[in-house]
Amino acid sequence: QVQLVESGGGLVQPGGSLRLSCAASGLLFSIYRMAWYRQAPGKQRELVAAITTGGSTDYGDSVKGRFTISRDNAKNTLYLQMNSLKPEDTAVYYCHADWVLRDYWGQGTQVTVSS
Repeated sequence: QVQLVESGGGLVQPGGSLRLSCAASGLLFSIYRMAWYRQAPGKQRELVAAITTGGSTDYGDSVKGRFTISRDNAKNTLYLQMNSLKPEDTAVYYCHADWVLRDYWGQGTQVTVSS
């Protein structure tokens, strides 16, 4: 049974930082392309950042230069370091695993940026 469990969300002031984690189990983590998506109220889910099995990364335009995605294959864990957070970053953040015709989602973690 595949599980992706996100953690690290919470309430942070504008300009602050958070680090999200996604612990994966039940799959061969190292062969999966991993990504973070987010969904704000009333908006479509959007790609935040992705990382391939080889470590290549891709970012949404709105987070470039502020967010960093990384993975630790030995720990089966995906990370998202979020700096210089803005109110518009407020959303539920989801972990996603993708390999050929299989993909999986986590349950999400809430990030709220507000003073």
